[in-house]
This record gives sequence, C-alpha cells and structure tokens, in this order.
Amino acid sequence: MNAATLSVVALGVVILASFGTRLNIGVLALSLAWVVAVYAADWRLDAVMAAFPSSLFLTLVGVTLLFGVAQANGTMAALTQRALALCGGRASWLPPLFFLLAGVISSLGPGAIATLALMAPLAMTAATRAKVPVLLAALMIGNGANAGNLSPFSAVGVVVAAGMAKIGLEGHAWAVFLANFTAHVLAAAGAWLLFGGLALRRAAPVVVVEGAAAFTRAHRLTMAVGLLWMAAVVLLKVPIGLAAFAAAGLLILAHAADDAAALKEVPWAVIVMVCGVSVLVAVVEGSGGLDLFSRGLASVSTPATINGTIAFITGAISTYSSTSGVVYPTFLPTVPSVVARLGGGDPLEIALSINVGAALVDVSPISTLGALCIAALPKGETAERLFRQLMLWSLAMTVVGAVFCQLFIRYFAF
Repeated sequence: MNAATLSVVALGVVILASFGTRLNIGVLALSLAWVVAVYAADWRLDAVMAAFPSSLFLTLVGVTLLFGVAQANGTMAALTQRALALCGGRASWLPPLFFLLAGVISSLGPGAIATLALMAPLAMTAATRAKVPVLLAALMIGNGANAGNLSPFSAVGVVVAAGMAKIGLEGHAWAVFLANFTAHVLAAAGAWLLFGGLALRRAAPVVVVEGAAAFTRAHRLTMAVGLLWMAAVVLLKVPIGLAAFAAAGLLILAHAADDAAALKEVPWAVIVMVCGVSVLVAVVEGSGGLDLFSRGLASVSTPATINGTIAFITGAISTYSSTSGVVYPTFLPTVPSVVARLGGGDPLEIALSINVGAALVDVSPISTLGALCIAALPKGETAERLFRQLMLWSLAMTVVGAVFCQLFIRYFAF
C-alpha cells in the first residue's frame, strides 16, 4: 500500500472513529499523521511539526478565552436572562426569541456549542413553563446557534475561513455567514410552522422567567471590551485571535474575571480535535492522498449536481461526526481537486455547500448540540421521545440541505 492510499485509509479511520469512540479524534489524527508521514511517506519529523496549524490554534484559543471570561464572570448568563425576561410571559414570543438570542450570542464569538451549553438549561425550562413544545424549543435554539456559528468572529467561523484561505478562497467570510444564516432561518421557520408555532399565538400569557438581576461592574466592563474588540477587528482589521488575547488580558487585569476560571471555559478538547485533524489532512494532501479522496467524490457527481451531492455527503457524515473537527477540515481542502476532476463547478459554491450541508444537521441527538438540548430537559419531559424527533429531523436535513445548496447556493457566491 503506497503512502497516498495509506493516508486516505488513516483519514477514513479517523472519520469512522468519530462516529462511536470516546477518544478525542484529534489525538488519533495526530498519531496517524506522524506514522504515515514519517514511516510511509518519508517525511522529516520537522515537516510534520510544521504542518501543525499554529495560527489557527492561537486564533481559536484567543477567541474562546475571551468568551471564557464572559462565561466565567456571568456576563453571558446575565444577557440571556435579561433577554428571556423581555418576553413578558407571551409564549408566542419565545421561539423567535430563542432563535435570535442564540444566533446573536453564537455569532459574537463562542460558537454554537458554547451557546447551547449556556442557553439550553434556561430555554428548555422556560419553554416547559410556557407550554412551548420542547421539540420546537430545541430546534429554535439549535438552529439559532448554528445560524451564527460561521460568523467571522466565531471560533468555527475561524476554522472555515482558514480552510477556505488554504484553497484560495479567502475574503468570502460574509458570503459564508450569509449562506449558512439563510439556510438556518429557513429551517427554523419550517420548524415553527410544523411544530406548534401557530398554536402558540393563541396561548394565554404565563410567567416564563423572573426579573433579571442588574448588570454588575464586571458585566458592563466585559460588554464594553467585547464591543471594542469587535470594532477593532471589523474597522481596523486587527488579527482576531491576538486581539482577543489582549481583550481577555485587559479584563483579567481589571479584575472582571478570574484567569483560572476563564481558562477552564476554553474548549480544549475541541481545539485539539480541530488541530489534530488539520495535521492529518495536511499529511494526506502532501502525500497525494487528497487526490485519491477527491477522485472518489468526483465519481459520484457531475458539474451540474456537485453542490447538492457534496452537501448531502457532508450532511450525512456530520449527523454522526464533528462538523468543525472532521467535516470542514476534511472536505474543504478537496474542493480544487474535485473541480479539476469534474472539469467544471464553482469552487466557492462547492465550499459553501460543504459548510451549509454539514451544519444543517447539527441538532442531531448524537451530536453535541442535540445532546445538550436533551440533557437540559426538565423533569417530566420524555428524553427518548425528543431523541427520536431530533434524529428524524437531522436525517431530513441531509435532504433539505442538498436541495437548498443545489438550487440556491449560487446566489451567495459573491
């Protein structure tokens, strides 16, 4: 077995391991990258070390550390409680509020997983009190968090931007965000229509959340520094990750949060997973395995159908696997080779289709987002029923994502 084939086998092992093992697949990916590169592809050890995405690592740690400060000092929880209290007992306001609030928080930096960890307990409890169907609540916060997940400020948005830059598609951050946001708005609207949104308009007012406490000095300072950070990134084009380190350091020095508590909020397991898979993908690419992988993708599609096909494939894999840790680092690098082998297709449209197709299924109950919603169910609700409902929804989204990308993704490729 040559090095190219062996590297693809190693990547396949990582993808399969992500379906059912408890091992952090970043650790597995790094181990396999070392073995394949040094002992099969005759790489020098320093070449393997150079494949580590140090820039991506610093950016992810910086962004998640800044929002770890906001989590640790209670700013994110205070903002969420204040927003939920604004509904004034009107149950019909809750589903769109869930979507909007989750989308805003996710897009500002923490990403979907951290947002769901924060919002799911509050939202699922509020939904039960207001007699909002728990399936609708889960879909609204899940799709809302994912709608903001690919913003230029979020940790996952950084992963996607880095992957697209490597294949010559830099400068499309807002196209990535808009395509993903639109797809999730449509999915949430469908959920609202199908699962009780209309009936809630006739529901009597109920007490949903008690009055929120006043913002503290730490909360106000965190919000001010966060706004300055975003303004600096957008207007002054400062490096997003390094600027986030500076903002987090300023808040810690100002005693707005404890550094140890903030560091505990950083999702180190996710960062190891993303960076580890990125190293393995670099080995696959350098050993010629990426060409084999893209040849397989090209064999099941044509230039006219590639957008829908690749959205379906990535969606199916993402149902059971990590979107940011496996799907994006694995599939985005294949885009140029797929286009070359097909003899056609728009690289940006294909990349956007990968992003959207993989994300739309992320409320699967065997993925982190769906699991967080199930874990947050109040007593008296049936977890098994919600599990089945979310599973059916995520499987349906593989088809919906494929249709959306096949018909509409071209309108976002600007």
